[in-house]
Amino acid sequence: MWLSIIFERIFEPYFTTKETGKGTGLGLSVAHGIVKSHGGAIKVSSVVRKGSIFEIYLPRVKGEEKETDKFDIPLLTGTGRILFVDDEPALTMMGQRILSRLGYQVQTTNSSPEALEIFRSQPQAFDLVITDLTMPELTGINLAKALLEVRPELPIVLCTGFSDQVNEEMLRSIGIRGLLLKPITIHELAHSVRLAIEVKR
Repeated sequence: MWLSIIFERIFEPYFTTKETGKGTGLGLSVAHGIVKSHGGAIKVSSVVRKGSIFEIYLPRVKGEEKETDKFDIPLLTGTGRILFVDDEPALTMMGQRILSRLGYQVQTTNSSPEALEIFRSQPQAFDLVITDLTMPELTGINLAKALLEVRPELPIVLCTGFSDQVNEEMLRSIGIRGLLLKPITIHELAHSVRLAIEVKR
């Protein structure tokens, strides 16, 4: 019974079976978020007093790797303040780390209504908003529409793992400048952010 309860909550942020001060409960949550963002999954099995096994499944890459190593390509850095919105804490944490490394100041939230409230309170404070499409309460598209009502020229980039639900032409008609399909690489993120901030309407 106790083991099944742990299994149900094992990937929740801040859930831990360790004593206070012995663990934050973020390790498995972050790992789960990274694997999920790459289209993968984690399978857990455990036997009392023997141990646990974590199996990570990732999509197979089709085609052959090109001779030029894509990781040798310099990252596009920049400056500016970004509001990063995703309902998964592990993904906002990862996004903040990556974007900060690229030179940007980043504020994150896991709530789209909160993102709208933050923006309305200081509409000129952000150079870009990055939001996930599938958000509870207020979808990424509806959030974008509400933000653009406040500041029509605001650069917005939408992230999604569901390519059949949106396309760039539809997003441009709304006023959204960029589309990132999950799983997102650091180079794709860096390029999309620079392009959205620098390209004038």
